[in-house]
Amino acid sequence: MARYGGEHKEATRRRIVETAGRRLKRDGIDGSGIATLMADAGLTNGAFYAHFESKDDLVATVVGDQLGRQASEFSELPGGRAGLEILVGEYLSPAHRDQPDVGCPSAALLDEVGRCTEATKKAYTAGTKAILDEICTRLAPEDPESARGAALALFTMLVGSMQLARAVSDKELSDAVLEEGIRNAEALIRARTKQK
Repeated sequence: MARYGGEHKEATRRRIVETAGRRLKRDGIDGSGIATLMADAGLTNGAFYAHFESKDDLVATVVGDQLGRQASEFSELPGGRAGLEILVGEYLSPAHRDQPDVGCPSAALLDEVGRCTEATKKAYTAGTKAILDEICTRLAPEDPESARGAALALFTMLVGSMQLARAVSDKELSDAVLEEGIRNAEALIRARTKQK
């Protein structure tokens, strides 16, 4: 019987990471067992250990991958205020609220990441720094580091607003959370990017 080459193994690993990313964001880290994650990828439990040492290893990989993808998507937005306004509108949209499996890993997993292994926290930290760098570059292209505080405020405002909008059972209240989040985020952006 012929063994699969490295290219096949990498494609399989990528499929596991992608499908696990969706499942973890939908059902949570604690709510997603290895059997379910592997079934989503169309593989058996036995195949898991050919790619990851443990579920914690997979979670750290997924968190890093998800945040890296998000930072990459942010990097493709237009520069300056226009790009940030697009980001805010898309992030605090009902579509994002209603589809956590394809959305922001922070809004879906932040409460669990705080209880994860150090490897997962390190992956989360690296990804968050990359996202903050993208926001800083749009807030202050001439001196991105000067916008670090505003970038932190904007990112936490987005994530917190989305978490609250998803947590309440009243749709009108949820919509209001998104609308107020947009207003507040745009006010922060305007204040930071004000014409001199």
